[in-house]
Amino acid sequence: MAIGGISCQFQEAINGFCRRDFAASAVAAATPLAADATRIEYYATVSEPSCELNFVRSGLGYCDVVVGSGQEVPYGQLINVHYTARFADGIVFDSTYKRARPLTMRLGTGKVIKGLDQGILGGGGVPPMQVGGKRKLHIPPQLAYGPEPAGCFSGDCNIPANATLVYDVNFVEVYKGNRK
Repeated sequence: MAIGGISCQFQEAINGFCRRDFAASAVAAATPLAADATRIEYYATVSEPSCELNFVRSGLGYCDVVVGSGQEVPYGQLINVHYTARFADGIVFDSTYKRARPLTMRLGTGKVIKGLDQGILGGGGVPPMQVGGKRKLHIPPQLAYGPEPAGCFSGDCNIPANATLVYDVNFVEVYKGNRK
């Protein structure tokens, strides 16, 4: 299946990874989330102050709930983040908090959706996040998965085509490998 007109086979040959597969692995790692229970759980457990989104030319909206004070995100290096991912209507479709461990990801290499790259690394009017920072991202379809559905298993897709996604991101640390 093609993402933005480029097949996953081609993306894997160039990047070593396919964005659709990233979504599928994130969704596969989580247990299916019941919409009503998850919405209630999310709003009952998240007590962060609200913030007003700033929109940049790309269409990405961002606001810093907590400005970090540590190291900025290093381009191309692995980082650990916690996040809750929702659709625009508030329904949660993935959360690292459900798995009780942060996600290790590499930014700036095309391995995550463009909205996460820009929203965490910075650029195009968005400041880079720093360790300890918490940011809300409003990611339009063109910076998410676009016209293709994602997180598909046996014909069922958890992320519909042209979905606007909302991420609450907590930049935990720059990845330090397996610590003993």
